[in-house]
Amino acid sequence: MTAVDEALARAWIAAAAEAVRAEAEHLTDLDAAIGDGDHGVNLRRGFDAVTAALGTYTADSAGDVLGKTGTTLLSKVGGASGPLYGTVFRALGKTLRQGGTFTEGLQAALDGVRRLGKAEVGDKTMVDALAPAVAAYAAAVADGEEIATRAAAEAAQTGAASTVPLQARKGRASYLGERSVGHPDPGATSTALILEALADVTARATGR
Repeated sequence: MTAVDEALARAWIAAAAEAVRAEAEHLTDLDAAIGDGDHGVNLRRGFDAVTAALGTYTADSAGDVLGKTGTTLLSKVGGASGPLYGTVFRALGKTLRQGGTFTEGLQAALDGVRRLGKAEVGDKTMVDALAPAVAAYAAAVADGEEIATRAAAEAAQTGAASTVPLQARKGRASYLGERSVGHPDPGATSTALILEALADVTARATGR
């Protein structure tokens, strides 16, 4: 299993920022259908700020990089995305700084998002992508897979797609009732995008 060290953490965040920039308009369009219509714009602003912050940040570990990412997103991203993604990366960073594994960090991130948003799988939120991704990652690590992040990314993509027929039970989309059915959740979609970036940089790091 490839270790998530400082170099890989920086590569992940750089790739995630690039992916968010490329898909910002699409994410905003998804959000316009069932939310405030600002998800992509807000995430792009946040990751632009993260890129700038990490460019001058001296880190000693992956935990430092991911913690800085979370703190920056929390302070720079509007709407629900800032607190949620801030929670994800801060939990990851804290766990790694305390000597925990990346598997434990992902679980801490999921637990934090659940507490903050009070959402579970089936509520049509980012949890629908994040929860199966965390489970898939843990299973892949247990099975000795070298690129467990690929399993996580694929599970997240499947989870994001599963939100299309769901009726939203949390967030602004829940106000639409049955009209939220037939649309993918923007947060689940961006979660899958960010985990795909992690899988890509891990594959490059291993030459696969």
